[in-house]
Amino acid sequence: MTAPAPAARSTRPAASRAVVPAAVAGTLPAAAVDAVLRAALAEDAPYGDITSQTLIPAGTRATAVLAARVPGVFSGGQVFAAAMKLADPDAVVSLLLADGERFEAGTPLARVTGDARGVLLAERVALNLVQRLSAIATKTAEYVALVAGTRARITDTRKTTPGLRVLERYAVRCGGGSNHRAGLSDAVLAKDNHLAVLTGGDPARLTAVLREAKARLGHTTHFEVEVDTMEQIEPVLAAGVDTIMLDNFTLMELADGVDLVAGRARVEASGNVNLGTVAAIAATGVDVISIGALTHSVAALDLGLDIELDFPGAQGTP
Repeated sequence: MTAPAPAARSTRPAASRAVVPAAVAGTLPAAAVDAVLRAALAEDAPYGDITSQTLIPAGTRATAVLAARVPGVFSGGQVFAAAMKLADPDAVVSLLLADGERFEAGTPLARVTGDARGVLLAERVALNLVQRLSAIATKTAEYVALVAGTRARITDTRKTTPGLRVLERYAVRCGGGSNHRAGLSDAVLAKDNHLAVLTGGDPARLTAVLREAKARLGHTTHFEVEVDTMEQIEPVLAAGVDTIMLDNFTLMELADGVDLVAGRARVEASGNVNLGTVAAIAATGVDVISIGALTHSVAALDLGLDIELDFPGAQGTP
């Protein structure tokens, strides 16, 4: 196996189907993609693919199409191409849709031509990742559509699959969402357990201890504090925080909280967010709605890899 090379891309116009412009979603770091794929292939085929080595003659060529079984939003084209190139450096991969584009059932998403053993070696790893990333992008796009016309921004959380965070955050962007902090090293987010330890259970100390903490931070470090009661809002705002998270507030409490903050900090809503509640939450005037379900509980989108042969009925392996 060698490092993946760039894949060929279709030049077919696609702007009309895009959920988000490619420039907004950005790109995935090639080194991060390579690390994920190498670990996944080492797990799946530590000593090679004995099935393909036994059944498929060396040098056999194959073409396979990544096809959608259901509608969705595409994410992970770079990952698919890199997986195929890692298994067969000479493989030719064409991405037929850009990440962030919508598709219907039956749509061909990518095509690969290369050594048949290589295609089959990479198939399951490539599918597992692209199915997950496309599921995240699709779910995110549903939430984003429901808050259209409000000021609310849909964001992810740290509730991601260990080892896949950089990929899953990218998929959120492909669906039109935004990213929260990438990890614990990125920004300060004081939650209920932090505050309990910090104040020793004395709410009267809240403003002072937060001010002391903020004074130790660099001027570029974002400072966010979670509250779970209306009574905490003023003491937290008095400490000069950048964002205040209203956790598990009712709709009425969210609206009242936005009024109370009155622009002195960014307001984030968290907890009890689903497709049935997100529009009403956005209507309260919050700036950010963070949703763990974007990444922690999506079901893989139904995509398949179909081998193109001269006779009918041949499809990808399970």
